[in-house]
Amino acid sequence: MNYAVVDAIRLEANAKLDPLKKGALGQFMTPYRIAEFMAGLFENRAHAVLLDAGAGIGSLTLAASKVLQLDRVEAWEVDPVMQSYLEKSLEKIGVPHELHRMDFILDSVDRIQFNQGVRFTHAILNPPYKKITSTSNHRKACSSVGLETVNLYTAFLGLSILQMRQGGEIVVIIPRSFCNGPYYKPFRELMLGQCAIDVLHIFESRSKAFKDDEVLQENLILKLTKGKPQGRVLLSFSHDASFADMRRREVEFRSIVEPSDTERFIRIPTEDAPEELSLFEHSLQELGLEVSTGPAVDFRLRTWWSKLPEKGTVPMIYPHHFGKDGFHYPVEHKKPNALMHSPEVEKWLMPCGVYVLVKRFSAKEEIRRVVAYLITSEMVTAPHVAFDNKWNVFHYKKQGINKEVAQGLACFLNSTVLDSYFRVFSGHTQVNATDLRNIKYPSLVKLREWGKQYRPAMTQEEIDQLVTAA
Repeated sequence: MNYAVVDAIRLEANAKLDPLKKGALGQFMTPYRIAEFMAGLFENRAHAVLLDAGAGIGSLTLAASKVLQLDRVEAWEVDPVMQSYLEKSLEKIGVPHELHRMDFILDSVDRIQFNQGVRFTHAILNPPYKKITSTSNHRKACSSVGLETVNLYTAFLGLSILQMRQGGEIVVIIPRSFCNGPYYKPFRELMLGQCAIDVLHIFESRSKAFKDDEVLQENLILKLTKGKPQGRVLLSFSHDASFADMRRREVEFRSIVEPSDTERFIRIPTEDAPEELSLFEHSLQELGLEVSTGPAVDFRLRTWWSKLPEKGTVPMIYPHHFGKDGFHYPVEHKKPNALMHSPEVEKWLMPCGVYVLVKRFSAKEEIRRVVAYLITSEMVTAPHVAFDNKWNVFHYKKQGINKEVAQGLACFLNSTVLDSYFRVFSGHTQVNATDLRNIKYPSLVKLREWGKQYRPAMTQEEIDQLVTAA
């Protein structure tokens, strides 16, 4: 069966899915060219016992059957539409198989806890993408076997790892969001503690891997081997799922996970990574600076909202107060411009001064991931200020920063050099304070030097020339 036939079946099945149910289950089926590429990453191909969870119509298993000598296949799929197609795919392969028409997470937890079922030599996965809440049955079930995670895709991958034999190989296509951020740290520790990373493949276009489903996550393909000593990692890149322009190179593992990084961020050194690595020398702690999420959570402070600033209020600063042409305050908006200054809100305030603000959520169409702004005591004339929690706030012991240092820091954060550096370990549009703490920064001398020349109205070209000048 060639890729055109399999993809035609995939599109036919896709059209039958309930759009609301599809979104609820996080169902995005794998194009067959991607499935073939993934299957081709397996190294040990004899006597394979294959796991395929969230199997859809069986595209991944069909592709794996072309390269593996299969002894057995076990596939999980809960959607009745998919199950009918999947059963036919499994029959075509012609080896012993079992279709589990049940929840993979709950079933796997039972198998792990009670040591039931087989252990697998191979797994090929395109798991569903959907957040799971702290109170959900899925989250509690995963916790019961030592897997702490916040998304279905990492739950599927983590449970697959726990069901693999030593030396077992896993190939998976997943969003890149697990590579950084505090919420995925326990999953990263489990994965890196039990498996070696063999291959990382990056799709450079956000929209092309699953173009039929309009998926905008930045996706990667990951090849793991359970229990294998970690060696060098093969990186590969392609613009889209045709793999027509694929490039490959090997890197040392320390380029992927820095030995000193307690967060265990997974970095992907891109081909256009910045050459000016001498700029990335110092931790924020070494600079005497800190970064925190904006402390004011507006919906919890609704009682003290003030539509406009007036006597007895403090400014409440949101991202919408900054536009392309600078800072505007107050602005007409559904959110407040100020808070009544009362003992109840005191702990959420910071003294007025010079701060650097970075948006936690950048729009997908924005050129840079990190978007930084300066705010000074001249811009908000009040003793205290409230920063909404959609900001990351750079500060000095919860107070303002030296103005020249702050201006230099804003210049650096808004540079193309920093953007390229940030993309090495971040594949999504959310920028967390933890991410910003893990970046290395230029020296205070360099920041002050830039700060004397930086102005918020500078063009991108002017910022980049300033930062990269010898």
